[in-house]
Amino acid sequence: MSATSSAADGDVPASSPDAPPERRFEPDLRSMTRINLRPIASPMPLGFFTIAIASVMTGCLQLGLFDEEARAAVAFTVLPASVLQLLVSFLAFGARDVIAATLMAVFAGSWLPYALIMLSDAADGLQVLGVFNLALLCFGALMTAVTGPKRALWLVLAVSLPRWAATGLGGITGAEWLTRTSGALGLVVALVAMYTAFALMLEDMRSEQVLPIGRSGPAHLAVEGDLAVQLRNLERQAGVRRTL
Repeated sequence: MSATSSAADGDVPASSPDAPPERRFEPDLRSMTRINLRPIASPMPLGFFTIAIASVMTGCLQLGLFDEEARAAVAFTVLPASVLQLLVSFLAFGARDVIAATLMAVFAGSWLPYALIMLSDAADGLQVLGVFNLALLCFGALMTAVTGPKRALWLVLAVSLPRWAATGLGGITGAEWLTRTSGALGLVVALVAMYTAFALMLEDMRSEQVLPIGRSGPAHLAVEGDLAVQLRNLERQAGVRRTL
């Protein structure tokens, strides 16, 4: 039957504004979708070694192993830590590890103001750093709630929390024993971070866990699971889905 005769019989032509919209056929795009991943080496050993070295330098200053005149020299040795950990954070974001990237970026941001205040000898600088360290303490407490499966990050955070507390309270009150305590805790942070960095480097070189670092949950599956586990729910991950 022609379109003219259909209109004559009372049917609405397809081109009429009153015609219902045509249903479009949407093909299954999954078979036509390709996701290309760019593998990179883990930047975390660099980040942890940087924490260890910077913590040793600041801890020795707080313990009195360096004279007060050495504050500027210590600041110069700590200043590169900010750049290195910012690089680690950038690479961790590229590796789709938002927890590690966030933690390393905040560590980078903590070394920079410390170095600048020590270099400039700003008025009330220690009090300002005290409040700053208490703010870091709040951040670290929140981060420990989500870094449980990543035991390496969690352990470094766990030993950093009391140091931030001692440094913050020592800066605000001026109590010498709190400053000494913070220095001793800084050396503990350095030992934990150095062990973690060394364990991760051995694991990367031998493609298997050599020293225990206590992964669990998704972090354990990310290393021990097969490719199917790695690609699970990939379409919902940041960088693949339409919006964050």
